[in-house]
Amino acid sequence: MPVIDSEALPAQLAKRFASLYVIHGEEPLLALEAADRIRARARALGYTERELFIAESGFDWGNLTAARASLSLFGSRKLIELRLPTGRPGTAGAEALIAYCESPAPDAVTLIELPRLERSALGSRWFEALGRAGVVVQARPVPRERLPQWIGGRLAAQGQEADAETLAFMAERVEGNLLAAFQEVQKLGLLFPPGPLPGEAVRAAVANVARYEPAQLGEALFGGDVARFARVLEGLRGEGAALPFVLWQIAEDARAVIRVQAALRAGRRPDQALREARVWGARQAWVPSAAQRFDGTRLNQSLRELARLDRMVKGLVPGDVWSELLRLALTLTSTSAAGSETV
Repeated sequence: MPVIDSEALPAQLAKRFASLYVIHGEEPLLALEAADRIRARARALGYTERELFIAESGFDWGNLTAARASLSLFGSRKLIELRLPTGRPGTAGAEALIAYCESPAPDAVTLIELPRLERSALGSRWFEALGRAGVVVQARPVPRERLPQWIGGRLAAQGQEADAETLAFMAERVEGNLLAAFQEVQKLGLLFPPGPLPGEAVRAAVANVARYEPAQLGEALFGGDVARFARVLEGLRGEGAALPFVLWQIAEDARAVIRVQAALRAGRRPDQALREARVWGARQAWVPSAAQRFDGTRLNQSLRELARLDRMVKGLVPGDVWSELLRLALTLTSTSAAGSETV
């Protein structure tokens, strides 16, 4: 199954235009840009007609089959777009998609847009059929450590550049909100001429539009970045995040690190350890290094401390949970160097 990252799509389009493209992932901005690139390439190659279908409840899958079979009245090539907002085609839709892939339409290219898919959908017969028939484009979030580089690339595309300190500042301000990052870059293109950007002026112009998720806490904490942990924690507090879920997320991340440590001690390779510990997605980027860095005893102590903070949330123990979480992070990271004994 040809699977490429959305950032690699321009190079793929320049080499070969496939008869079918599937876009899915959790980053809406990159998914939208990928679809726009495919449409633009289709127009440039003479696919001047376009049919759009949105497969919502009650959708007649026969319409898709008919679109493939019908010839253009004007003899032009056709772009067929199918949007599946739920990512679940149902039994009839799954069979229709499989049949569609078995009989590709001449003089037509198909673009199928999906949301972020669950693991069950990624392993389904219909999705595998789509992958065999065309190119799967995955719109992955930009990792936090690559965000300054991503912003720098977008600035370069509009003829501007910024130093590393300015890029790091911008990344901090837009973390977790790639659409806002894109908009801030566009704003700088309107405010300043091409060339090097003045750092102080950029700081004054860029808004604080970061959007935080509890999952970012574990990435920061177990990555040893206490400053980022504190920033995300304060952001979640300001947004009114539910404390029970915040505590649960940190505890789940700690358990994931502990499970990987156990698998590594048992002689498993890192990739095997991740599978056995059921570590998927973005966690795979930081859990292995955390397993090497953190002491297992301290991690288990942190789980007991999180249980105490859960009782604090319920009013059974006095104290300020947000402050206690920051104290926990400082304690855990200050002792992480002892972690090699556990692996």
